[in-house]
Amino acid sequence: MGKLIVWNIASLDGCFEGPDPWDLSLHETVWGDELEALSNTQLDEAEALLFGRKTYEGMATYWANETGQIADGMNTIRKYVVSNTLSDAKWNNSHLISGDVVKAIAELKRNAERNIYIFGSADLLATLLPAGLIDEYRLGIAPLILGRGTPLFKPSDHRIDLDLIKTQPLTGGGIVLFYGVKNGA
Repeated sequence: MGKLIVWNIASLDGCFEGPDPWDLSLHETVWGDELEALSNTQLDEAEALLFGRKTYEGMATYWANETGQIADGMNTIRKYVVSNTLSDAKWNNSHLISGDVVKAIAELKRNAERNIYIFGSADLLATLLPAGLIDEYRLGIAPLILGRGTPLFKPSDHRIDLDLIKTQPLTGGGIVLFYGVKNGA
């Protein structure tokens, strides 16, 4: 069984986008050879990507028009989009999930031979965290405080204890934190 892994870049104050939708300028503070290598490694070890609708639409719009190794990986890998409003997922190799999302994703995870990554998708995370389906969190911390933006983790009464697996410093002052869920699956 593969792992379900959350991957994102966030500001020190926990925002994964700025005050406007798709304001990802904080990524520029940490992007470089290290994150490019990590991105390629994660795509190589992934069986699929999992997105909420908003993240899926933004990713599809961006990556469908890009070229290069990461773009090739993003455009060819199997993708799942969780949505009760989309009737079609047109980005190459995309599949819709609707209805009982927790049950469907638990089944995907159970049948996965390799890792499934969740990029962005704060609304989807808010649904999945209480269900205990996430195995690992990989967070790139950008060396800045946005002050305003969209938090990756929504307020919740659900506590999740984590074990630090490793850290990876980035040129420019950022860091990638790898956490496993304590007593996780």
